[in-house]
Order: sequence, then C-alpha cells, then structure tokens
Amino acid sequence: MLDITLICVGRLKERFYLDACAEYIKRLGAFCKISVRELTEERKSSSPSAAETDACLLREAEAIKKAVPKGAAAIAMCVEGVEMSSEELAVTMDGLSRKASKLVFIIGGSDGLHGSVKDAADLRLSMSPMTFPHHLARVMVLEQIYRAFSIMNGGKYHK
Repeated sequence: MLDITLICVGRLKERFYLDACAEYIKRLGAFCKISVRELTEERKSSSPSAAETDACLLREAEAIKKAVPKGAAAIAMCVEGVEMSSEELAVTMDGLSRKASKLVFIIGGSDGLHGSVKDAADLRLSMSPMTFPHHLARVMVLEQIYRAFSIMNGGKYHK
C-alpha cells in the first residue's frame, strides 16, 4: 500500500477545514496509508522586509527537508508548478509510486515555499494560477489525491 504524507506549514484551526480534511483522510484509507505532518509557520513582523520573509522561508525549508522521509518522491505545491487535470495527476502519481514507495505533497504557509524546497522536489505542481489560502489548498490536495485514486481504480467518484 502506498504511503502518502502531506507536509503542511501552518496549523489548521477552523472546524470546517478540519472536518473536510478528516473526511478525505477517512476515504483515502481504502487506497493508501495517509498522514499529515504540520510544521510551525515562522513568525514575522507586521511589515516584514523581503529579507525577513526569505529568512523565515529558509527556516521553514529546513524543517520541511527534515520531515521528508528518505526515498520519498516529493511534490511541491506552488503556483509556478505544472497544472494538470485530475486524470493527469492520477497517471503522474501512479508513475511516481512505481519509482518510490512514498509520496510527499508539500504545502507551504502563507508565503509559500522557499526555492530550495521547490528545487529539491521531484515535481512542482500547481492547482491553478489563482491564489488560494494554504489551509484551503490542503483540503483541495486531499480531494485531488482521493480523486486520483478513484480514477486509478475505476471508481464512480470521478465523473
């Protein structure tokens, strides 16, 4: 069974996000071993300079790199990544799972991901050119992983 980890910078607090994530995690249990690892989002001043933001992103990057399991294929969620249909994501996940027994989806905090995390990833993936709150992105990624498994297994969920 494929092992999938979501590494997320920031903690979910809102009940509606928690409930949505819990529902997809429950559904995914039929297809994979899924876990979510929340990392602390670095605090910045109220009006951070570019240097301060970059320093915070670098500290988050170090924590992310430590959290990625050895041998895992890493997928960095970022707006400049490649956009895929759900069917293309299913094919991509299937291909990556043939090369690695673990997949890791990395979702940055409110400032995104440091360039070093993106550079180290096996894939840069974008959900859209639009900007979404990183908490909503977590729900969306879980839903798309579930949809990809549904596609791979010929399920009825994907229409």
